[in-house]
Amino acid sequence: MLYAGIDEAGYGPMFGPMCAAVSVFEVDDSDETPCLWTTLRSVIARSRREARNGEVVIDDSKRLKAGGRQHPLTHLERGVLLFAALARKDSAWLDDVNDTSFLDSMGTESPEATWYDSTTPLPLSHDPGLLRIDLSRLDRHLQEAGVRCCHLGAMAVSAAEFNRRVATSGSKAILNFELMVSLADSCWRRADGRPMRLMVDRHGGRTHYLDDLGAAWPQAKRQILREDQTESWYRLTRMDRGPLEIRFVTGGDREHLPVALASMTAKYVRELLMIRLNRWFHLQDPTLKPTAGYVADGRRFLQDIQPIICSENLDPAELVRSC
Repeated sequence: MLYAGIDEAGYGPMFGPMCAAVSVFEVDDSDETPCLWTTLRSVIARSRREARNGEVVIDDSKRLKAGGRQHPLTHLERGVLLFAALARKDSAWLDDVNDTSFLDSMGTESPEATWYDSTTPLPLSHDPGLLRIDLSRLDRHLQEAGVRCCHLGAMAVSAAEFNRRVATSGSKAILNFELMVSLADSCWRRADGRPMRLMVDRHGGRTHYLDDLGAAWPQAKRQILREDQTESWYRLTRMDRGPLEIRFVTGGDREHLPVALASMTAKYVRELLMIRLNRWFHLQDPTLKPTAGYVADGRRFLQDIQPIICSENLDPAELVRSC
């Protein structure tokens, strides 16, 4: 069975991309939805507090920001790079990775804007040699448990594309659903007939998704398995593919490891692109304070970069989100 999760990062900021990611695991001999935190508890921890013996932490990205003297992406980066290497089946990739090769490995197209035109060496906060040791241990435990990370992918929607697509669709909630469909369809096509169980965080507290799934996959037969306040669960079947179960769940990143890993991956992709954006504006004005892109600080940043917008003749619609 393929056990997958999708999540997004950057839904609400003024600056930077909206990102979505998917992680897919192959699980041997499992009719029920497994708990991979339990299956892999000797090598993976569910939170930073539980990581007492060097376990790799896989958790909702919002709970992984490091403090103190640590790089803020320390905990996030470790898990994402290790599982990216596992999905590639290439430990040597960690020796010479940068953000460009990482994005390529995710299938992520870097947004076409001047402020994204640079490259950042990776890892940001880890020694590649120690990561290889972690990778070997992680790989061994996954094999012993009959679990394989077979795909990790992400999409990034620039502010310019975000504005165009929201203007066309009418809301960013629709755009968020479209990103989910695109990632899900890519995974479903590569499933090679194997059944897939896909977990997605609920979109805005909605309960009913059957009509939207029909619009996304008009050739598929759809069946409601459950619709209530806890989850919305559907089975899709079509002649040219294996069955796909999609479950929209509340708090998916706390209940399903693939969703948590997708959350981490989407956040890491966004943060790498924000590093590029801040670098470009800093080159124009070395006194400029960087931004994470969220609304409160985004307003300050927008005011600070007005001279650059004017001198470089930048189109604000290419840089600042409309909503």
